[in-house]
Amino acid sequence: MANTTIFSAKKILTMNPRQPVATHVAVREGRILGVGTLDDLKGWGEYHLDNRFDQKVLMPGMVEGHSHIQEGGIWNFAYIGFYDRRGPDGRLWKGLKSFDAVAERLCAAEQELHDPQQALLAWGFDPIFIEGPRLSAADLDRVSPSRPIAVLHTSGIVMTVNSSMLKAAGISAASAVDGIARDAEGNPTGELQTFAAMFMVFRIIGNAFFAAAHEKAGIWNFGRVAQLAGVTTAADLLTEITPLNLANLTAVTSDQDFPIRIVPAVGARYQSPEEGVALIKKLEKMNTDKLRFGAVKVAVDGSIQGFTARLRWPGYFNGKPNGLWMVAPQQLTQILSVYHKAGVQAHIHTNGDEATDVTLDSLDKILTEHPWRDHRHTLQHCQMADAFQFQRMARLGVCANLFINHVYYWGDAHYSTTIGPDRARRMDAAGTAQSSGVHYALHSDAPISPIGPLFSAWCAINRKTASGRVLGEAERISISDALHAVTLGAAYTLKLEHEIGSIEVGKRADFAVLEQDPTLVPPDDLRDIPVWGTVLGGTVFAAPQL
Repeated sequence: MANTTIFSAKKILTMNPRQPVATHVAVREGRILGVGTLDDLKGWGEYHLDNRFDQKVLMPGMVEGHSHIQEGGIWNFAYIGFYDRRGPDGRLWKGLKSFDAVAERLCAAEQELHDPQQALLAWGFDPIFIEGPRLSAADLDRVSPSRPIAVLHTSGIVMTVNSSMLKAAGISAASAVDGIARDAEGNPTGELQTFAAMFMVFRIIGNAFFAAAHEKAGIWNFGRVAQLAGVTTAADLLTEITPLNLANLTAVTSDQDFPIRIVPAVGARYQSPEEGVALIKKLEKMNTDKLRFGAVKVAVDGSIQGFTARLRWPGYFNGKPNGLWMVAPQQLTQILSVYHKAGVQAHIHTNGDEATDVTLDSLDKILTEHPWRDHRHTLQHCQMADAFQFQRMARLGVCANLFINHVYYWGDAHYSTTIGPDRARRMDAAGTAQSSGVHYALHSDAPISPIGPLFSAWCAINRKTASGRVLGEAERISISDALHAVTLGAAYTLKLEHEIGSIEVGKRADFAVLEQDPTLVPPDDLRDIPVWGTVLGGTVFAAPQL
């Protein structure tokens, strides 16, 4: 029996500029044996011709360079977000446009809980879209004054709880923990704005929102959600390594039916830098073709829409006080230096431009003292970077992974409320990154926004907000550059471009199977191209018909 399969397609977009298109690709042992026409590939000997894609378009399996495995487990809890969202089972959950609608869905979820002591957990809430005061403990008390309730905001780094949960967690006016929002009298409002504050709740309910993600079912769901979007490699950029988490990751990714490769970055906040280095070096010895350790994730500030990102002058457009440091600036250099000197790549969360300045200052100092020619430290989100900061990145060899989905989901709010028109127009400045020579990618930060590289590419090409406003026309990029950013560009930031991201000889046989050619559809239609399925290492994974 032939050990070579030749896939034929209506068109193959290779992302290889030396051979940009083809009609056939030969696969052997999970790798690409040859690319071209059938006549080009016959010389490899006996083969099986798979022509199921004759009327479809193949491109490299797309790479989600910044998501969280939490996207799989978060669906265990009630979704109360503003935008419509489809779960891993295909069900469409309608977005909620008012506090009353949020309360109604929470009440419905509360009715399904039989144990009166069980906490009601929900996710996806975003107060920036709902006029009026911020969601408070008093609001959640309307759902239940006795059952503990915790609502994780869509940013993933802010939470609101009810009075029962405040009491259970021991959060009071006397609590001396950063990030506890307070009213004029100094009493907690129910909003918790830092990990330190949220951990007081997690001590009561467990690390529920994150623990579900690391269960086997959560990992499988993550893989399904990614595969439905044409993704074959996805980064999990904040991984807590426990024996159980590691065992589940290893078991699920070793299953031949699991449809994606996962690249976890160990969370710096879970251990000291020295312990983190030792852990990563240990984990690297366990790497497989579908599970790849080797990087660390460091969060410097919060989120712009949550008003916890650190901004330079003139600050927030609506006069809100500046955001929060997740890592004190004076500690950042020390933390990054330990990982850098050990040869560990750092993925660094910086939303606000002040956070980007502080991070680039730290990296400049570290690289001056300890040069590393190919470190590829990557600024994640990097939403407010200006031209000068991108020029610094290029000089320092720093990459950027832009949270481009923000332009659509939160662009109108940024324009009118958070940072104002001028800075909103330069948000997620892919055009400037391109012209500055910065290696960059585009991402979803799922579950903050849904995984969908074609949608992310659409955002970068069109830069349209949810209302239809074009936000920063000068920062638009071409279709070819956007597709590069969600394939080879993302692979580069993960140090995997030698294995994935293009259809070339020797690389892994990972493909996205599309119903239309993304280079030929009108730019405004790119996000609507149906994904038939994927191919991972030569194995075909058809998407279920929803």
